[in-house]
Amino acid sequence: MKNAEIVLLKELLASPKKIVIIPHKNPDGDAMGSTLALGQYLTKTGHSATVITPNDYPKFLKWLPGDNQVVNFEFQNKKAKRLIKEAELIFTLDFNSLSRVGDMQHDLEKATAQFIMIDHHQQPDDYAVVTYSDVTVCATCQMVYHTFEMLDATHLVDADMATCLYTGIMTDTGSFRFRSTTATTHRVIANLIEKGADNAYIHQQIFDANSYERMQLLGTALTNLVKLEEYQTAYITLSQEELDKHNYQKGDTEGFVNYGLSLDGVVLALIFIENKQEGIVKISLRSKGDFSVNLMAREHFEGGGHTNAAGGKSDRSLQETVDYFISILPQYKEALNE
Repeated sequence: MKNAEIVLLKELLASPKKIVIIPHKNPDGDAMGSTLALGQYLTKTGHSATVITPNDYPKFLKWLPGDNQVVNFEFQNKKAKRLIKEAELIFTLDFNSLSRVGDMQHDLEKATAQFIMIDHHQQPDDYAVVTYSDVTVCATCQMVYHTFEMLDATHLVDADMATCLYTGIMTDTGSFRFRSTTATTHRVIANLIEKGADNAYIHQQIFDANSYERMQLLGTALTNLVKLEEYQTAYITLSQEELDKHNYQKGDTEGFVNYGLSLDGVVLALIFIENKQEGIVKISLRSKGDFSVNLMAREHFEGGGHTNAAGGKSDRSLQETVDYFISILPQYKEALNE
């Protein structure tokens, strides 16, 4: 964040304000961890702050401190619209385009509040008076911690805030194994543990609370795993019928795409998940090295993200989406085999 923006942010927060904090649609651990931690900080410093999610999120995130105060735009529409309309400041975290909030987009575009963006994805839109964008940082939660540093406020980080921030960094770095995990990241994590984040408990809550149905669904996903040796690529498909058979709950497929990426010799992995209610196929893309799934997602699947992790969608049928993906692979063959 530039010095002028730090000064402006301090000025905006100098007196109590009505503030709304928003993550992207289908929020993950980084989105929920960053918004909840920021909300607790703003409340602690005298503001009226509310986290509003565009829709529901996985059960394995609902133990996070502050979750009981979250307003769901999908289920609490009137309250959410009123809060957005009355807001003086709106923080958008872990996304950089208002198109990422689904049905909430129209209300945000009409809002009279000033916007503040904190995000680590590529190619941010220009809608905020303060934009803190850094694609080199592994997680928005780490950026929120750095924001506290810029505000000279790390002494206000308590165990609940530390728990939220630790969760987001852990999930967005694949438990600290991705290349984006830096020495600075580990220093931030050390500080969060000192503030009260219980790393073993957090890991257990996120990764060790699997249902029998989810394990059965994982078995189906692995059965559907296909490896394309020529392109060092692997993909998984899950149909709506397969999801329904195993009583799919939001978040159940989290991390499934990484099984494809873990195969020896695989550089690119995807999972294609049919969603008949929305009439789309949801796509998660992962890669190793310098192969950019962000570019692939933007070019072909109306999505984007990071170099090694991105998301997208397709309006085609599940089989047509897979066929289209296979048809574009030849243009990436050289890059995938470098």
